[in-house]
Amino acid sequence: MSGNSAALQPPADAVPPVRHPDAPAPGELLGAHYGQCFGCGDEQPHGLHLQARAGEGVTITAEFTVQPAHQGAPGLAHGGVLATALDETLGSLNWLLRVIAVTGRLETDFVRPVPVGTVLHLKAEVTAVAGRKIYCTATGHIGGPDGPVAVRADALFIEVKVDHFIDHGRQEEIRAAMDDPDQVRRARAFEVNP
Repeated sequence: MSGNSAALQPPADAVPPVRHPDAPAPGELLGAHYGQCFGCGDEQPHGLHLQARAGEGVTITAEFTVQPAHQGAPGLAHGGVLATALDETLGSLNWLLRVIAVTGRLETDFVRPVPVGTVLHLKAEVTAVAGRKIYCTATGHIGGPDGPVAVRADALFIEVKVDHFIDHGRQEEIRAAMDDPDQVRRARAFEVNP
């Protein structure tokens, strides 16, 4: 993406990202980190139900189908929904680094309209890491994984501790997630996104 802000430019001392040895294998479906997540949760009736897969290196591919509930203008996806799809895909990259991180900044370019019924094919990668800052980029294609670019984004994620969610989340949901008897679901509820 050209013309992004200085806040999205990695500093000179940034390092290339390193995929964690325990990261999901390339091709592995990541699944929802939290059932109520609007981006990936399967318990959200009008959510994106975004499906993300681990790629090679520190990359993710994802797909979601634009539904009638996602439209802004008649027959077209709402720009905020498209930004959410990019944010969700970018946030999924943190599973490959095995860190808990939240969106610090997201800059989105809307290149072409995305009609209702379209499958948006997303690709994302981490480009650099500097301390707690994770720099990444994503594109959304229509008509197939290598089709025309419809949206693109650059983002900065900030690594946080689980206390970020506990201190700021609504206590009913925090308690329910922490009391989940499934240890994997309990841990994954706090993995990505603000």
